[in-house]
Amino acid sequence: MLSYHSAFSSSVSLETLSRLIGTPDCPVLIDVRIDEDFDADPRFIPGSIRRSAFEVADWADGFAGAAAIVICQKGLKLSAGAAAWMRHAGARAQHLVGGIEAWNDAGLPTVPARALPPRDGQGRTVWVTRERPKIDRIACPWLIRRFVDPSAVFLFVAESEVAAVADKLGATAFDIEGAFWSHRGDRCSFDTMLAEFGLQTPPLMRLAEIVRGADTARLDLAAEAAGLLAASLGLSVMYKNDLDQLEAGMGIYDAFYRWCRDAADETHNWPAAGAEVRA
Repeated sequence: MLSYHSAFSSSVSLETLSRLIGTPDCPVLIDVRIDEDFDADPRFIPGSIRRSAFEVADWADGFAGAAAIVICQKGLKLSAGAAAWMRHAGARAQHLVGGIEAWNDAGLPTVPARALPPRDGQGRTVWVTRERPKIDRIACPWLIRRFVDPSAVFLFVAESEVAAVADKLGATAFDIEGAFWSHRGDRCSFDTMLAEFGLQTPPLMRLAEIVRGADTARLDLAAEAAGLLAASLGLSVMYKNDLDQLEAGMGIYDAFYRWCRDAADETHNWPAAGAEVRA
């Protein structure tokens, strides 16, 4: 198992970063490509934010105490220099070996900039949906925070108010009839986000089947759908505050994602093979 918290190095490999993305331990990812390079390929490594390497002295202090990985085109001077300045400012910063060119050459997923909703004055995407979430309305925020925008804000309001809140506050509506980010045919809002954000990796596609089965009462789609449904309904009665429920649900989806990615072939039984059975 790779660990980001092992001996520190000023650089990080593609393999290590690809294992960190989608997990709660993923550092802040900062894309410092020059505008010309970004405009030629306007895609992000999942979860990245953009900053100017030439203005690092102005923004580095904001990441003091944080773990960060800095990404440029080829993993050379811009990202190495910006990471070094961030370390001077108190961040635990590294740069990505090979940059986004190596990431693309490896066929790893990227999020198209055109798919991202507008950000607020603090650089966050803001989303709004119906209150009292159960499955899709927890799965989608989990996906966004783990793979798209770790700082995303989620607003839960009465169904009748979703459109108005989206309009007045500049938020993006999701998982509600008529919204772009919603069900399409027999697919859930989670499926829609995977497609639009370019995140159709095997583990996330497997998780999507589980979410779809639980969310649309088709428990035959995946054996694990019944477990997700039970856990989701349990959370909905445990928590009266939707934001508290979302925070608790993040751990549920972290566990299901790691099962999909790392443990789907593992089995468990008792007694273990060869174990002595005692009365």
